[in-house]
Amino acid sequence: MKISNIKYMAIAALTAFGATSCDDFLDRPAEDSYNVDNYYANDEQCDAGVFYLYNSPWSDFTRGGIIMTETMVGNIYQSQSPYLDFSVNGSDNDLVFMYESLWQVNAHCNTVYNNLKTANCSEATRAKCMGECLTLKAMAYFYLVRAFGDVPIVHDNQAELEGGDYNNKHKVQKADVYEYIIMTLEKAMELLPETNDPGRIDKYCAEGLLAKVYLTRAGVTGTLNADDLAKAAQYAKDVIDNSGRHLLTNYSDVFRLQNNNSEESLIGLRWYGSRQVWTAQNFLQSSLAMVGFDEFGDCWGGWTAPSVNLQDAFGVNVLQDPATRVDPDTRRKATMMLPGDVYEYFWTDKGGFDYLKFMYDTSYGVGGPGELQSNTGSNCVKHLYGNSNDHYDALGYYPESQANGLATHLLRLSDVYLVYAEAMIGTGTSTSDPSAIDAYWQVRHRGRPGETQAPASITWEDVWNERMLELAHEGDRWYDYVRLSYYNPQSAIDRIRAQRRDAYYGLGTVYEQYYESGEWTVNPDETRYNPDAVAPNVTEADFTLPKPVDDVSFNPNMSDSAPAVHEDVRSLYSYD
Repeated sequence: MKISNIKYMAIAALTAFGATSCDDFLDRPAEDSYNVDNYYANDEQCDAGVFYLYNSPWSDFTRGGIIMTETMVGNIYQSQSPYLDFSVNGSDNDLVFMYESLWQVNAHCNTVYNNLKTANCSEATRAKCMGECLTLKAMAYFYLVRAFGDVPIVHDNQAELEGGDYNNKHKVQKADVYEYIIMTLEKAMELLPETNDPGRIDKYCAEGLLAKVYLTRAGVTGTLNADDLAKAAQYAKDVIDNSGRHLLTNYSDVFRLQNNNSEESLIGLRWYGSRQVWTAQNFLQSSLAMVGFDEFGDCWGGWTAPSVNLQDAFGVNVLQDPATRVDPDTRRKATMMLPGDVYEYFWTDKGGFDYLKFMYDTSYGVGGPGELQSNTGSNCVKHLYGNSNDHYDALGYYPESQANGLATHLLRLSDVYLVYAEAMIGTGTSTSDPSAIDAYWQVRHRGRPGETQAPASITWEDVWNERMLELAHEGDRWYDYVRLSYYNPQSAIDRIRAQRRDAYYGLGTVYEQYYESGEWTVNPDETRYNPDAVAPNVTEADFTLPKPVDDVSFNPNMSDSAPAVHEDVRSLYSYD
């Protein structure tokens, strides 16, 4: 890790909280008034002083960590993207943003945790806030090790600075990094209460993450470890049975503003829709919505499109007449827009959002693009909040340009259900265990309410496919492939190479004619999936992203060729 980064991270965590806001969770001190001596003076300040860890340090992670991984895994199509054909290198901006953001999260969590040790607050508040710091730190490391493989461990930024050898740090072997994450979450669970304020992490949130960590670590040595799978099942089952949390009835409700802090969101980024504190706001709508989707003129995401591969997974085909198209899965519409779709929860002041009308009636709303921008015939839905009226109705205040308050979910309860089902399958191919089937079926049946009979058994493949449909476009699917690559890399490679990852030709003409005449006419010579599409040249090495070139130049120990060291993290590090 380069010297400029580690210094910046330690200083930023001490001083750069940002400005105040009217929201309780964001009511933190301004830069010109904050220092350690005059803050953390009571319970309220400690609560506020931790809450910024749910947004600002993660800002640049969302810039690349969601879209780029969804492109790699074949859920998003971006023409010419280096993530589409696995040609990305360590100088890519999105990769650098993601990497540095995760280290910032770690540094901020470390520093706030240390500040809390001497805070003038109740012991209950101190423990709760420390537990939140540790869980978010563990989440950052979970992304780091899955994305970048062997990475250094920075347990205490101030200690690293005082030691003076931060540019000589070595990468730590993945298995040890996973052990460090587990150790961190175990301590977090000791500190956290069983319930916390809505939207904030409690013991069961940390436990759900711990279950997922064990499931992922199970294959890191090259074969599935039965003990790790058993631990994953144990912790996931405790969350399912004892947390008091339940899945929301309607899948699409999970992603609405009014449900930012729903019981289904175990760990999420909690944003504020204001540019007053740049980095405390969600700007994903700008990156994913079509031109004209909101009033600010700040949307450019029409060409960042749900892939044909994802359409295939949902069982839909954009060449089919919308009047006869059958949607077997309600999650499809909550994930991607197709011709004929109208959304009652977007543009509620206009009677809903009509996908085709928006594209071809430039007087509709503030004026749409006038054309189909997507090369796959569909556009993204998740991470969109709608227009200013939608935002005000849900949260009581208006958003700003590139700034909204829609939560970004990092771990949902349905994910824990599927973790449990997969862990119960274990090293086999299927299970008839009733509790595993029930966990799988609760997720499956919500997405496909037309299916009324639970299966008598479930296979690993069932759970694998369900994870794709349930968590698409949430920045998670790539890590399923990383997890699979640990113990069966050829399967991961073959699955990616079999995807339809390219574009359609001629869809814009079909869509526009349909909107104008109501007639759906497809000429297969003019409107078709790219017949010259080439499977990506993905290799086992591609399941580990390259580290930024600057970090490698400052510290050669970070290079791909440098060996990772073993560290006994439990004896080396502790939390007090």
